Amino acid sequence: MHSENPTPGAQAPADVPDLDTDTLGNELEQLRHALANLREEALRERAELDNQRKRLVRDVDQARRFANEKLLSQLLPVLDSLEAGLAAAAGESGPLKDGLELTLRQLLKVGEDNGLAQLDPQGQAFDPEWHQAISQLASPGAAPGTVVQVFQKGYALNDRLLRPALVVVAAD
Repeated sequence: MHSENPTPGAQAPADVPDLDTDTLGNELEQLRHALANLREEALRERAELDNQRKRLVRDVDQARRFANEKLLSQLLPVLDSLEAGLAAAAGESGPLKDGLELTLRQLLKVGEDNGLAQLDPQGQAFDPEWHQAISQLASPGAAPGTVVQVFQKGYALNDRLLRPALVVVAAD
């Protein structure tokens, strides 16, 4: 007697597609390629996040270092006026002059504590990055290109120029 019931596993069910090794190999290769792309994209995203974090830290640091730039820039004419007053009172002495000197020292100290540096290039080589030449003067005792007179001191805030020094340079 022959039975109509097939033995288990003898015949593939109709709903399972016939998969050959080439198809499986192609699908495996596609999945590997997709995985590699996803890993590469994840690395790029991680690098972008790291760069963004570094930019944010740098921007916050810059904002902190230069937060007082406007205020200190507006105080420069006050410093100039105090220095001009002291220069005018050079031959005098007394409490008024002492008060001017003390006020100037205190303002300069506050500026220095906040990153302000005074540029007084008298006798130094002219540097167009930090100095602005307003004229040249024949100076037999000075090397050509040397600052022989400072009309107005310059100032820098944390190594960034706020105002160049106005100078006279020894002629060639």
